[in-house]
Amino acid sequence: MSLTPSHLIEYLYCPRFTYFEYVLRVPQQEDKDYKVMRGRHLHDQRLEQNKDYLRRRLGVTGKYLDQYLTNDVLRGRVDEVLQLADGTLAPLDYKFAEWKDTVYATYQTQLYCYAWLIEATFGQPVTRGFLVYTRSNYKVVEVPITLANVDDVKRIASAVQNIIEQNLYPKATKYKSRCVTCTYRKICTR
Repeated sequence: MSLTPSHLIEYLYCPRFTYFEYVLRVPQQEDKDYKVMRGRHLHDQRLEQNKDYLRRRLGVTGKYLDQYLTNDVLRGRVDEVLQLADGTLAPLDYKFAEWKDTVYATYQTQLYCYAWLIEATFGQPVTRGFLVYTRSNYKVVEVPITLANVDDVKRIASAVQNIIEQNLYPKATKYKSRCVTCTYRKICTR
């Protein structure tokens, strides 16, 4: 099974997400979530509007829009892959969110996954990624990416694959507050 960044992010939220959705195949019904739907619409709209926009202040020398990338383990669609003046590549991802002076772990994980995919596909290094916060006047935030970050997502991907392939019922998250709004709270045996 080919994984997506969402698989890894859900696992980090709670490993049982992986079990309920991909082993038992209980859908989470995310299409009903307004923010998810609005984010998808905005994502599609920005890709269409941004075709000729070059981020000179970031040192962008070229870009690939809406790239579907795969490797042996992971697959994903990157909003933009930027070619930078220093010879590296960088993922750029639009977020239907406000900038609150912090980059959430979920956003970082997604960029790390994209870095893995970009390095595997293009054979060029990725040392940073960019997030565009659309609800904060399209603020661009740079996120450093290290080899250790990419190794972490590889380890997480292996754990997700293990749950799915071995039909393992993992431990729940240690953050009990996450259970309050969890899609699977009614069927999870905490």
